[in-house]
Amino acid sequence: MTPSLSSKVRSSLCEKEVSFSAYEAPELVDVLEQRESVAFKDGVVSESVLRLCAAYGAKDSGDARQALDLLLESGDLARERGDDSITDEHVREARKRLQTEQVVEGIRNYSYHGQLTLWALAMVEQDQNEPVRTRDIYQPYETVCEKEGQEPVSNRAVREYLSELETLGIVSSTEVNRGLDGGVYKEHSLNQPVSAVKAGLSEFVDTSE
Repeated sequence: MTPSLSSKVRSSLCEKEVSFSAYEAPELVDVLEQRESVAFKDGVVSESVLRLCAAYGAKDSGDARQALDLLLESGDLARERGDDSITDEHVREARKRLQTEQVVEGIRNYSYHGQLTLWALAMVEQDQNEPVRTRDIYQPYETVCEKEGQEPVSNRAVREYLSELETLGIVSSTEVNRGLDGGVYKEHSLNQPVSAVKAGLSEFVDTSE
């Protein structure tokens, strides 16, 4: 037995333009069960694995394609390790791998200082574990630039990079209005775990601390 897929099967399952609406976890289980029988031999995928893929899919976006990608990536991981069946641990590790790949693809052709801005945001969010105000990102960004031997760009440019990262789907930004005393400002947070952002950025910048 092997949980791997032929390129033809993977293409038919994943790469065609198929429109999926948002699903809840129980609905995603049904979707995955239908496709699991095509992709894998009997006994390779347990009900627990299907439920976990569905739960992650519902939590992340409710997108059936994303849940299916996770199941297929879990199968690839099991095959790489020579395992006869897919386990919950394969699913968890496959999710981390996909999250890292999403970051890498999002920033592969992005500005170098945009990547440094993202790394500065990740550093601050890792320390305080909450959304970060724009003004609190610039000093860490300067620190990263110094480490990389780069001349920092302006505060305004960093704000523009944050807006672009939001457009790329890597960062979420929210406008906060604290009234006359607190003013109006933006808070930023990562759409992926800090570990995934760090792993993705490591291909382009020195993320060691």
